[in-house]
Amino acid sequence: MQNNPPPRQNPGMMPPPVSRPGVGSMPPMGQMPPMQNEIPKEEEPAVPPISLKDLHIDELLHIVVDKNASDLHICYASPPVVREDGKLKRLNYEEFTPQDTQRMMYDIISDENINKFETTLELDFSYQLPKRARFRVNMYRDRGAVAAAFRLIPQKIPTVEQLNLPPILKPLCEKPRGLILVTGPTGSGKSTSLAAMINHININFAHHIITIEDPIEYLHEHKQSVINQREVGSDTRSFLNALRGSLREDPDILLVGEMRDMETISLAITAAETGHLVFATLHTNNAAESVDRMIDVFPPGQQEQIRVQLSNNLVAIISQQLLPRAGSGGRVPANEIMIASSAIRNLIREAKSHQITSMIQTSGNMGMITMDQCLRDLYLKGFITMEDAMTRCQNPDELRKMINTTTQAQGGQGGQGGPPARR
Repeated sequence: MQNNPPPRQNPGMMPPPVSRPGVGSMPPMGQMPPMQNEIPKEEEPAVPPISLKDLHIDELLHIVVDKNASDLHICYASPPVVREDGKLKRLNYEEFTPQDTQRMMYDIISDENINKFETTLELDFSYQLPKRARFRVNMYRDRGAVAAAFRLIPQKIPTVEQLNLPPILKPLCEKPRGLILVTGPTGSGKSTSLAAMINHININFAHHIITIEDPIEYLHEHKQSVINQREVGSDTRSFLNALRGSLREDPDILLVGEMRDMETISLAITAAETGHLVFATLHTNNAAESVDRMIDVFPPGQQEQIRVQLSNNLVAIISQQLLPRAGSGGRVPANEIMIASSAIRNLIREAKSHQITSMIQTSGNMGMITMDQCLRDLYLKGFITMEDAMTRCQNPDELRKMINTTTQAQGGQGGQGGPPARR
């Protein structure tokens, strides 16, 4: 038997809020707190939202630089949104219309790129804010309207020390040949870490360095080394074509912005095998997953050969994430470091990548560290919160056990403080 619905309330006669023991009464409707996943406004504006009519994108990008934000998002039915210390904040502007977003974006790209965008509905490019900064831009369609994401690229290339990266990265950069992977999710700082490593080589060694990027992010100057930077789309048609051609351009060091397909991965390993030092990135979370990803893209009949090649030529895998710094602004990097020791090479060759994490745990004397060990250290030093450590770890139970064991051994929790915050 179907229950009858409750009688409708008179709109003009709202009942008083119901109190529950131990909870208290609900606040009035006008004072309800924002939903947890709602993007907060930058601040409560004392003035009406600023008009977007005739506004140039540069004005918004100057705000991004002034705030040291990492990203700017523009899209239909939303005001401009920036990302500060990993959190999204709305700026006090009117909401974009489809006409606003299209006008803003078409004002800063060439007719050729407009045609390309309208054909493919996607466009990657870099944009220079005169005398201030460069941005990596992805332009796309959102419900039929133009939208875009701008990623801030600082003018000055930071050093390994300024980024609070592990010191072992410097000697890894000085290897004569092999493959070095920097991995992590989107927005984890892979490109910035690679730029710092390439800059270290450029300052201290005379090498010919070729980078293949989509798009070019950090601009390197010729110092001790000679650096050629090639952008996919304007300087070359694809990563594969540029990588194949680079082997005839007398390089010592190659940087592949992203290994997207089987052919690029195969050629990168071959380049390392023929005496070059190759840097590349993957969107993977740890060393073991990175090894599996590289091998699994090949057909079963080729995987044994790739395992042997990879085991012989891999130098290191650096997995990275950025976490909010506890108690203050900025972010702190957490890095897993896997160095290709004899034991690691054997595990790769014998298809036992699931044992790589355990091998890293027991090889701290060689400079290796797992992501969970790194998160433990950052938490015990007061750099990150327990909540963030648990959210980003690979094995929460194991991390909690390591923290408890270390705390008991030290007779208390580690001190507070920390390194300079990273954007």
